[in-house]
Amino acid sequence: MAAVRSIRLPTGRGTVIHKSRRTPVRAAEPALTLNVWPGQAPGETGQRGPEKVKLYPPPRVKKEVTNVSIPTLEVFRPAKDKDTGTAIIICPGGGFTVLMMDYEGEDCAVWLSRIGITGIVLKYRIPPRPDAPRYLAALQDAQRALSLVRSKAPEWGLDFRRIGILGFSAGGEVAALAETRFDARSYAATDAVDQISCRPDFAICVYPGGLVKGGQLIPDVRVTPNTPPTFIAIADQDASEGSALLYLALKRAGVSAELHIYSDGAHGFGMRPGTEPHFTWTARLADWMNFHGLLQPSVPAP
Repeated sequence: MAAVRSIRLPTGRGTVIHKSRRTPVRAAEPALTLNVWPGQAPGETGQRGPEKVKLYPPPRVKKEVTNVSIPTLEVFRPAKDKDTGTAIIICPGGGFTVLMMDYEGEDCAVWLSRIGITGIVLKYRIPPRPDAPRYLAALQDAQRALSLVRSKAPEWGLDFRRIGILGFSAGGEVAALAETRFDARSYAATDAVDQISCRPDFAICVYPGGLVKGGQLIPDVRVTPNTPPTFIAIADQDASEGSALLYLALKRAGVSAELHIYSDGAHGFGMRPGTEPHFTWTARLADWMNFHGLLQPSVPAP
């Protein structure tokens, strides 16, 4: 096994750890990276330790980030002639201990940009604080990110009515919470950005975790008729009960929803290529977004 090699990040905030001298080649670089908060994030005490990035070589290429105390947004823009004005904030998974930043983050953002959507990867804070719900810091970052991106709509040429959220695994839990808890921010407002709505206009939950307790949808996920349209995808061999219960709750509330439970596959397929049916989830998502008008150029608000 190759020796582990560490280098200091350009920001000086953490360490990059390479499992090998060979590192994966990223498909694209973000057009812009910005901090989620104007200063220190809510509740931060500086006890998470330095931020670290682990890069794994082929055949199982991965990019993992941990010890995140300064959440950021990586913005991947589509070509101007393809830009629909739609934007999606992407929440990678990783069990609230690491963030799978490539196949559940940046790779997804690149794919979205190729079909005309601004893909925005949220590097949210992990690990959780011991004195708070495990999702709280991530939800705070997601709510702030939704308001921040909506505030940038005029500058970035986005339609402020077409700002969505997408999450994988633990990030799928964050997406489900963000789409059902927008009526009450999980932090005290800090500036004018927090006066802007944090309600996503649509939500995409890909093999979401943490949604079930005692055979029921967790009470923190509060589905109402105001919950936005939702797309859900998961494999049957995964813990699919939460996705099914979320779908049923959405239907009972009269919310437009679509659920795909694939007979093959397990947890964590993300954006990886393959031939089994569950690897077609992005095509089904594109169909769903097209049906909802998210892939057509936006019309200016009256």
